[in-house]
Parts: sequence; structure tokens; C-alpha cells
Amino acid sequence: MLTVIFFLSSGLFLGWSLGANDAANIFGTAVATKMIKFKIAAIICSLFVVLGAVVSGAGASHTLGKLGAVNELGGAFIVALTAALTVMWMTRIGLPVSTSQAIVGAIIGWNFFSQTKTDLVPLSKIIGSWIFSPILSAFLAFLLFHLVKKIVERSSIHLFRLDSFTRIGLIIVGAFGAYSLGANNIGNVMGVFINSSPFKDISVSHFFTFTSVQQLFLLGGIAIGVGVFSYSKKVMMTVGSGIFKLSPITAFVVVLASSLTLFLFASQGLHDFLDSHNLPVLPLVPISSSQSVVGAVMGVSLAKGARNLNFQKLGQISLGWITTPIASAILSYIALFFMQNVFLEKVFH
Repeated sequence: MLTVIFFLSSGLFLGWSLGANDAANIFGTAVATKMIKFKIAAIICSLFVVLGAVVSGAGASHTLGKLGAVNELGGAFIVALTAALTVMWMTRIGLPVSTSQAIVGAIIGWNFFSQTKTDLVPLSKIIGSWIFSPILSAFLAFLLFHLVKKIVERSSIHLFRLDSFTRIGLIIVGAFGAYSLGANNIGNVMGVFINSSPFKDISVSHFFTFTSVQQLFLLGGIAIGVGVFSYSKKVMMTVGSGIFKLSPITAFVVVLASSLTLFLFASQGLHDFLDSHNLPVLPLVPISSSQSVVGAVMGVSLAKGARNLNFQKLGQISLGWITTPIASAILSYIALFFMQNVFLEKVFH
């Protein structure tokens, strides 16, 4: 049992890293604009991340599993560990990076080391989502900004009442965003352990089964929550004010647009509904919440004439997105070599 806990610790570390980095994408704008206190944001984010992970986390994890079925606990440990180290390094310098990119890079590193063929179909879906999700988020933010602006102008709400409504709105969309983050990104944290899960399904009467995957996702969700509390404030400030100066209203628009984008790529129910009616569907893939929120910020900036957009900070973030999967793949390959040849632990079969 201690061996199992040790190997799962890297997944928990990755969950902590995701919470430390990606929570900024949900509540960074609200905290940076001083509409919500950090502690309140952290509590709401943690609770709804866990809920989203357990209830709706299975959908996006399937595509990640097709990319590379890490079939040994030792290999899953290294893949999660190297992804977490990559994310933590980026977090230390205050950049919102993609946990999705880090875990995909680490899995590809495992594929190369184990001489497993990388399935290009799920890989193309994932990479395509990295390109499309910030564009979709920017488009939604652009539309929402103009919609909210018209509503505010026509309603003639008093400034203090508008402030109260905005705070409540930020809490609601933040909770929705945290749920969507847990549903979409828990596959990044614990997806590599699904094929070697040490847990057994737990049946409660004949009405409810707490599956081994849900148990994994619960642990990962808790780890994300710990990361939110302990290490997310610095990145929140980068997202919330470093790219583009946001007002409380535009912060609401950014959070709602990015949350909708995350939800669209994670909802199994919506995917099945659209597919059953022969309507276009988005792939169920773990997308980057960082890219979604940055896309939303850019969408708001474009709606306001692209004034005061910090292109230098945007360039630094974009460079981090390019560097993350490459660095994670290389680190994964090297760490797998040491795990197998120095520590004599099986990393694939």
C-alpha cells in the first residue's frame, strides 16, 4: 500500500501544481480587481474543482488515454512527476502555463521511451484544441462584452448596485469555471493512472457505485484544492492585471467566456446530445484553461479597441506555451531512463 501511495504522490503533486497555476485562470481577474478576496476565491474554487472532477471528469480523460496508455505504475509516476515539475517551474516565474500541454508532452516522452506508437488522431485533436480554444474564448468574450455593455447601459443600474451584482456574478461564474476546470483538467492529473489504478469499485446498495476512476479523481481534486490555497496568488495577479487592465465588469466577461469554453470541451452530456441530433460537436479533450482565459482577455481587449494590451507579457506567456510540452517530453524521457536503469523499476511492459 505504501508503494501505491508513493507512486500516486506524483499525480497529487501534479494536481497541486495545477491548482497553483490554473486557479488563476478562474479567479485571477476577480482577485486582481479586488472584487473577491483571495481566501473566498480559494474556498469556492477548491470545492467546485473537486465536484467537477468527481462528477464530470471522465469525458475528457478518454482522449488523453488514447494518446498513450501508460501501463506501469512506475511509468505513470514519472509522467505525472515530470509534468508537475514543468508546471511548477513555470509557476515560480509567474506564468500561466498549460497543464494539458505538460502532461501531453510527458506522455509523448513515455511513448518514445517505450517505443509505443503515438496515435496521431487524438494528438491532432488535442493540438487542434490548443489552437481553437483561445480563439473560441476570445470570440465568446467579444460577444459577451458587447451584450453585457448593452444590458448595463439600458438598465441604468446605480453604481453601488452594479458593484454588488458584479461581485455575485463573479462568484457564480467562478464556481462554474472551477467545476469546468475540474471536469476538463482532472484527466491531466490522474488520467495516466487509470490503466494501473490500485483502487476497486465501491458499491453502495444497488443505487450508487463509487468507481476506481472517481476515487482517483477525488484524490486529484483535493490536491488541486491544496494547490489553490498554497501557491496560486502570484499567478492570479499576472492573469488578472499583467496582460490587460480589467474592470470588474470585464473580469466577469473573461471568467464567463473562459468557463464556457472549458465546459464545452468537457461535457459528455452535451457532446452526446449534439451527436445524437447530428450536430457539430467539439472533441472531449483536456484543453488549457490558461489559453482559454488569455484568449478571453484578448477578446475583451479587441472589443475595447485593443488599447493597453501588454504585448510583452503576452509574448512571454506564448513562449511558455511553446516551451512547456517540449521541456516536459525531454524531462520525461530522461527521468524514465533513470527510473528503469538506475532504480530498476519497470516503467512499461
